[in-house]
Amino acid sequence: MRLLVFQHVDLEHPGSLRALLDRDGIEWQTVHLYRGEKIPPLKNFDALWVMGGPMDVWDEDEYPWLIEEKAAIRHWVRELEKPFLGLCLGHQLLADALGGTCALQDPSEIGIYEINLTNAGLEDSIFQGMGKIQKCLQWHSVHVAQPPEGATILAQSIDCNVQAMRVGPKAISLQYHVEIEPDTIANWAGIPAYHAALMEIVGPGGLAAMRQAGDDHMSEFQKSAETLYKNFMRMI
Repeated sequence: MRLLVFQHVDLEHPGSLRALLDRDGIEWQTVHLYRGEKIPPLKNFDALWVMGGPMDVWDEDEYPWLIEEKAAIRHWVRELEKPFLGLCLGHQLLADALGGTCALQDPSEIGIYEINLTNAGLEDSIFQGMGKIQKCLQWHSVHVAQPPEGATILAQSIDCNVQAMRVGPKAISLQYHVEIEPDTIANWAGIPAYHAALMEIVGPGGLAAMRQAGDDHMSEFQKSAETLYKNFMRMI
């Protein structure tokens, strides 16, 4: 099995999922799009993961590689119909690439939040063995306003109606982060765009509280990540 990963900034990689890939001996290749790396032939891969990033889906003038990335996502999901997982920006890119729309999130969700599975989410194989209410890390100021045609909403939060969705038989995307590691929050706080959003929402003292909340729920995050990973791999 070969996994392809689209990455948009140095510090937003597969996180805790890397250890699971290595444990299972899965070959994976990262395309660092922000460094100008080109997308390889998609036919050579069995699954695609699209990670988060500080840019927005409409920033094509500043990040022209977004155009090619969206085309690759569209081809992967609509024509190849191979397993896809999008996280945060990857969730939004899936929606945008397939004809949905994204808009500013008001208020932004930055911190440890609860998401709730919908009835469809409770029945979906990607969430098998996971609870209806889940704690997760959120760090986004954009949301999926209109899912693409044929999408099924799998999870929601109080302020964000599309926290997870399935499109077609094998495409899953999450607005929140399951890949969190013990140093994730501290690392992401060093990304200028993320730091600015963090200060706006939680203030100067909020980072310490957010890191503590992350530590308090870390075992829960990692258990959720492993369960979702196993469920995803069953699609391949």
